Amino acid sequence: MWRGSVSFGLVNIPVRLFKATETGGIHFRQLHKACLTPIAYKKYCPRCEVELGPDEIVRGFEYAKGAFVPVDDEDLREFQGRRAETIDLVQFAEADEIDPMMFQSAYYLAPEASGKKAYRLLWKALRESGRVGVARMTLRSTESLALVRASDLNGNVLVVHALAWPEDVRSTEELPYIREEVDIDANELEVAESLIRQLTKPFSPDDYRDENRARLESWLGERRGELAEQTAGKAGAAEVVDLMEALKKSLQAAQQAEKPREGKRKKRKTS
Repeated sequence: MWRGSVSFGLVNIPVRLFKATETGGIHFRQLHKACLTPIAYKKYCPRCEVELGPDEIVRGFEYAKGAFVPVDDEDLREFQGRRAETIDLVQFAEADEIDPMMFQSAYYLAPEASGKKAYRLLWKALRESGRVGVARMTLRSTESLALVRASDLNGNVLVVHALAWPEDVRSTEELPYIREEVDIDANELEVAESLIRQLTKPFSPDDYRDENRARLESWLGERRGELAEQTAGKAGAAEVVDLMEALKKSLQAAQQAEKPREGKRKKRKTS
């Protein structure tokens, strides 16, 4: 996705960035019910009543209902400055100091050939210290806060998590009942804690899979086979009908052609 460097004090580590996760599950397309053709989405201006091409579309900020400030790429570049090509580590912190609420997309960092030793040094230092790096990075022209940590989940790799800015984390002020004091019985608490201990074990991602996706994939496979059989059956029936129709027409044509010949034969016999 991106090539640049991790800035670590006076050390720059050349790296490449790769997406660490992908969207799984079953994806559906919207179809026209009558013919099962995928529907098309067109960009259309309702005022001018015309379909628009990419070069006719600009960004706009709506500052009042129906009132916009148009913004183009050059305007944005003035505020973004130079394109960032570094992940700037600005501080280090204990991992549990950062609320998981802020975690967004995850990425793998891989070193370029010239940065292998420095990369491994940073990985080992983070791993041994138990700390994470807090950084600023820019992806797709958008600056974000980021966390850099050492992971051994799939090899000794540095992982980057894009973080939400603090102002983007929604307040809990409007959530009902969360600030009300509730009396908790000591026995109830003891039983709850006992249940937690009973169900506590080391976490392994391999213990879990998307069961619903597996069931849906299996059902879709069966349904696809049924549709294929139905289609083949319809095609075979159509071939039979078409063949029979062709034979009938051929017979009629042959009979029509035979009538003049029979007339000629009768005339010769009379003469």
